[in-house]
Amino acid sequence: MTVGEKMHLTLASLESAKATLETFALETQDKNAQKQFNDYATQLESITQGLKGRVNYIEQQEPQYKVKQ
Repeated sequence: MTVGEKMHLTLASLESAKATLETFALETQDKNAQKQFNDYATQLESITQGLKGRVNYIEQQEPQYKVKQ
């Protein structure tokens, strides 16, 4: 597995975890838990955006790491 593939897999995992947290927030009635889940999802979004920037940079610098989709 290449570095590019690993980074794209990590992005997919982060996006999945974010979606799961958002689902938890919608499914619970506890307002504190809803806020906490939404806060965690927001943090994961920030991390995801940072990693996407890094992936784009690496793919520009090292085209062989670009994952064909």
